[in-house]
Amino acid sequence: MTKTKTYTIKDAAKISGLPESTLRYYETIGLIDPIQRDASSKYRVYSEDDVNLVVAVACLNATGLSIDDMRQYLKNRERGPEGAREQIGLLQGQEQHLAKKIHSMHLRLKYVKSKIAYWEAVERGDTEQVEAIGRATTAIAQELKLPKYVSADHEGEEK
Repeated sequence: MTKTKTYTIKDAAKISGLPESTLRYYETIGLIDPIQRDASSKYRVYSEDDVNLVVAVACLNATGLSIDDMRQYLKNRERGPEGAREQIGLLQGQEQHLAKKIHSMHLRLKYVKSKIAYWEAVERGDTEQVEAIGRATTAIAQELKLPKYVSADHEGEEK
């Protein structure tokens, strides 16, 4: 008889990249099924299937899915083809959410680069560039939906 490999919570945490506290929490809230306990020590004993599930949950967590969405994903996964349409919708919603976040991050990066160019122009004393870059930065800020504000360094100029 071959003995199946088992893992401690420390092992499962290391393999999945999730902290032990998160594994305990996910078990407490029912996101993952209760983990078997060693009869004598009462420590959690993860099976290979448990670890595979924890890794899958870690991947879902890494995409930014909410706990409710992870729970729904796992339920749909058990349904196989009958759950496919719902899986697609759930994942497409997350894809759209991530695309918006990426767009926002690109705008923030563009804003920071614009501010660097602004201050380089200030340092050079190039007032024409300062004004042009200031206008461009204001346009980026509006796209980011940032409020206009007055620069403490240059009274009356937008940062």
